[in-house]
Amino acid sequence: MDKNKIEKAVRLFLEGIGEDVNREGLLDTPSRISAMCEELFSGIGNDAEEHLSKTFTAENNEMVIEKDITFYSVCEHHFLPFYGKVHIAYIPDKKVVGLSKLARTVEVYARRAQIQEQLTCQIAEDIMEHLKPKGVMVYIEAEHMCMTMRGIKKPGSKTVSFVTKGIFEEKESLKQTFFQLIKG
Repeated sequence: MDKNKIEKAVRLFLEGIGEDVNREGLLDTPSRISAMCEELFSGIGNDAEEHLSKTFTAENNEMVIEKDITFYSVCEHHFLPFYGKVHIAYIPDKKVVGLSKLARTVEVYARRAQIQEQLTCQIAEDIMEHLKPKGVMVYIEAEHMCMTMRGIKKPGSKTVSFVTKGIFEEKESLKQTFFQLIKG
């Protein structure tokens, strides 16, 4: 990440909206935004494989669900935040991953300029590729600030996306069980 470019761009932006970049309250704003960018976009260049490659043998091959994983991301269209919850289910094929690794996988993709539909798919695809379960389902419910504070201005509206892979595509009963358990 090029901090100097970010700080220069922030100064230009502030000037562009008519602000005085030398005003006391704005003097350190370019460096604060640069530091914020390091955190908000820390997923760029990272790969979820490092989190999903450490697995454990498991006798139980029933559904595993990690629900209510809070995430924050930035919409690539307006550069405003969107945030919410991710719910992940997978059916192991003799191996499982540490539960925190699912949340870390979410972070790899949420920490980028992103759209929710793509985020949902990336999480599911990486779990299928690296964990090799019988199936995976990822469900995301999020509020988008581009819908809340600009444009249509509808606070509280939620966008839902989900992706099914493997056995979840074939067995409607598994999807229904997942939905019952995350809403329970």
